[in-house]
Amino acid sequence: MSPTRSKPPFRTTSSSGSFHAGAPILTPTTPRRNASSARYQTFPSTPPKTQLSPLSDASSEASAGDANETPLPVRQLLLLAFLSLAEQTALNSIGPYLPEMVAHMPGIPANESGIYVGTLASAFALAQLSTNFLWGYASDRIGRKPVLVVGTFSLMCCFCVFGLCREYWQIVVIHVAMGLLNGNAACVPTVLGEVTDRSNQSKAFTYLPIIYSLGGITGPALGGLLVGKMGTGFPFLGPNIMAASLLACSLIVVGIWFEETLDEPDTTFAMPAWINKLTSLLPKRKSEARRKSWSARWPRGRSHLQPLLSSSDSGSEDNDEDDDDGLRSDQSNCEDTKSDSPQAAWRHLSGTTILLLCTYLVFQLSNISFNSLYPIFASTEPPAGRDLLPSKIGLSLSLAGLATIVFQAFIYQPLKARVGNLGTYQMGLFGIGIAMSLLPWVGHKDDAPLFGLGSGEVWLYIELGVVLIVKNICAVGGLSSVMLLITNSAPSNANLGALNGIAQTLSALGRSIGPFVSGALFTLSTNIHPKGEVMVFSLFGGLAICGCVASLFIRRDGLESDDWVGPDSEHHADEEEAS
Repeated sequence: MSPTRSKPPFRTTSSSGSFHAGAPILTPTTPRRNASSARYQTFPSTPPKTQLSPLSDASSEASAGDANETPLPVRQLLLLAFLSLAEQTALNSIGPYLPEMVAHMPGIPANESGIYVGTLASAFALAQLSTNFLWGYASDRIGRKPVLVVGTFSLMCCFCVFGLCREYWQIVVIHVAMGLLNGNAACVPTVLGEVTDRSNQSKAFTYLPIIYSLGGITGPALGGLLVGKMGTGFPFLGPNIMAASLLACSLIVVGIWFEETLDEPDTTFAMPAWINKLTSLLPKRKSEARRKSWSARWPRGRSHLQPLLSSSDSGSEDNDEDDDDGLRSDQSNCEDTKSDSPQAAWRHLSGTTILLLCTYLVFQLSNISFNSLYPIFASTEPPAGRDLLPSKIGLSLSLAGLATIVFQAFIYQPLKARVGNLGTYQMGLFGIGIAMSLLPWVGHKDDAPLFGLGSGEVWLYIELGVVLIVKNICAVGGLSSVMLLITNSAPSNANLGALNGIAQTLSALGRSIGPFVSGALFTLSTNIHPKGEVMVFSLFGGLAICGCVASLFIRRDGLESDDWVGPDSEHHADEEEAS
């Protein structure tokens, strides 16, 4: 391997091909280096063909201060945010009224509704489990935008008919269809990974849990307040019509204005014959009309020297003997990347990535168990439950989501910069375990007020609010961090969609087991006195604590973002400067 030579100085120029008009693009001062400029991009890609014109000295000086951070594609992120908000609002709107909806179905025993509600959530997650990896694989093949559009359209159709269900089996079928036909859970993190690098990924990945938190406010409020507003014939139709309308709006907006972020589809994957037949029916896209990838079109700061996703055996930084060798190296790297297959994604996973994915499974198992248990616990009659109406359940979830947004907007980023992605993920696992263990110990409406102040009902809402806020803060903080950890652990850009598909498949596995088991255990606990409900909450709370302990063995090498200011990051920076 040849010794590394110093990179030539860069100057900033403007290009009409950038996302923002006049945005600076790093280009070499030597014309012959243009051919190998692609090696400095986050992902392997061909260099942009847009001719670059020089900036004035004033523009160069103004952009010098931002040279260390890549600008975010604001319009792309806003479109993705609107899509995620509509989807999360729709999905979260089901929770407040689902126990009551199931209880009103014919043939459902009154004291066994918990297991039926858990079965629904498990059916949805099992359906996702069976198709998440395929959706991630499909997004690597046909592009991210088609997967987003198809998933959103399918979810909209499901909500159009969900409120018309009169039998329990109909609800199950709709839930299964929602899970099977929607691959956005695997595709959205992939898009975020493609439009960011290590210098700006924290900002982009922070906004997504904020959107989830907004959906956690608007969704429960929508579901709890609109129940029964469209007559007694179909009392649950109102929130479903509103959810379908939001999804329709997001479908139109994304379908028109969202730009594809994937490079040319990889044609080297071996595919089953039935998939080839299906894809042959799709309209072919002309390769010459395809825009360059976001990684090729966006200016790069210092972080372009440290790719967000790179293979362990990539030699782009060490193959700098001359321009021709550099160009051949880039082409070779692109060819090697295209040879990756979904099966190769499994082979390339390191021990750290596998342990990370296992703890992510525990994280989602505990988180979804809490989300499934809370409406059941809150709506069940005492002593096992707290006998709250759907409107009260929805409002409690909405208020807790509001507090979560405040945390995510003002506290999470400084906290993550101090303790790192891994540290905040570990704290999230621990906090979910604590919140899960505390929930069954909240008071009842008719309990004596604490300290003689207020009433038992007021203290019930206060205690529920504290537990929900702690849980939601830890859930969104942990989710933000684990998304970054998974993205940064990807072996290459070609496997990013497949890796996110694996992660979401494991997530769906946990979310398929959790609701059914937790619902069944809660139904069993109603026959245990006193405090039988403590059993199920303690079980999943202890599981989250075990996941936190396991996460302590994850090595943070290469998993942190550029904004991490922990002691290890300073030591690592000193080592890089010395080398």
